Amino acid sequence: MSDDESAPIPGNAVRGSETGRPIMAAFDLLGRRWMLRILWELRFGAVRFSDLRRRIPEASPTTMSQRLDELVDAKIVTKGRSGYRLTTHGAALLVSLGPLELWAKSWKLAHRD
Repeated sequence: MSDDESAPIPGNAVRGSETGRPIMAAFDLLGRRWMLRILWELRFGAVRFSDLRRRIPEASPTTMSQRLDELVDAKIVTKGRSGYRLTTHGAALLVSLGPLELWAKSWKLAHRD
């Protein structure tokens, strides 16, 4: 599966794994370029495409649009009049990343030695 295909579906084979395990679909989706950054920018509410472009100028408009489409297909983000916003699953995903943030801070401290 290439980056230009649709979002992975939990239960189906994905890039790097034929198991169909949902965690592998999540790793495939979240590992795509700019995906986590886009999710992070949506953490406080709806954001319009133009505002996302300003917040993440390094991402091309094509890639940004593709990633947002993948997130909508995956039911992690929804698109409305006020812009893109996290769904209930998307908000739960960000909460689940909290322990990873704590680990990353600890990892940073370990590199001070």
